[in-house]
Amino acid sequence: MRSASTTELGDLLPRLVGLDGVVAPVVVGCSGGPDSLALLALATAVGLAPIAVHVDHGSRPGGEGEPAAVAAQAEGLGVAFRAESVSEPFGPNYEARARAARYSALERARVALDATAVLVGHTADDQAETVLLNVLRGSASAGLGAMAVRRGHIVRPMLELRRSEAEAICARLGIEPVRDPSNDDLAMRRNWIRHEVLPLLSEGADRDLVPVLARQAAILRDESEYLDSLAAVAWPADGDRLARPLAAMPPVLARRAVRLWLGPPPPSLDEVERVLAVARSEVRATEVAGGRRVWRSAGHLHVSAE
Repeated sequence: MRSASTTELGDLLPRLVGLDGVVAPVVVGCSGGPDSLALLALATAVGLAPIAVHVDHGSRPGGEGEPAAVAAQAEGLGVAFRAESVSEPFGPNYEARARAARYSALERARVALDATAVLVGHTADDQAETVLLNVLRGSASAGLGAMAVRRGHIVRPMLELRRSEAEAICARLGIEPVRDPSNDDLAMRRNWIRHEVLPLLSEGADRDLVPVLARQAAILRDESEYLDSLAAVAWPADGDRLARPLAAMPPVLARRAVRLWLGPPPPSLDEVERVLAVARSEVRATEVAGGRRVWRSAGHLHVSAE
């Protein structure tokens, strides 16, 4: 294994996205798989002084040696390493909860290391899979816009690269990625989409659908963010929360205004519609995601945890 040089990876560096204004050092979320290791090499080549951060969920049999393996890979690339651990009990929405815990751990590491950003190794293939996942969930345009290049401190520089290119970077540099057998488990919906659904759709369409879906996601994300900006102006986050202006807004903006107001966890469409019913004085109060209660009083909307 050897560290990457700008010359060696120069053909790929112009295709990295979202790095304008990002300066060293950065945290790279590093599972030890080919995507995150390729990102570690690319971040090194562009002078971002990456620190590889491995988040151990402690949930996969046989995964006990992964932190040490990632530490060795980081050392071989000439970068620093940090281990984090999280614990999420198995149960409903485990994947979503584990993902949230992982991002929280990466953000803690960023703050502790005084890093400017958290880089994660999602590729165009991941973006296409996310679009299809969100189609199955019945997501609106925000969900079909899939993953943003930048959101807060999270940056996804490889969204215009393919998974096969990440594998090629590892091969070129003599890096041996960690192979996670759970990535072949078709009981996990993303794996099913990756290994069966997307190849079948591409075959039926007689074209590679990954760039098509990724391009659609970029367009829908831009449109969704524009509508969010209109909603934020029409019903500002720091405003008085008057119910009547919200009730009078066009539904497409009113729904977005409610989602922006409530924030995470994101409310469902039914919950948003119930909040709008409160704004119209059709009902007195309603409950929404996260154990929160929304009610109207003296012409204003209020929200609080129960």
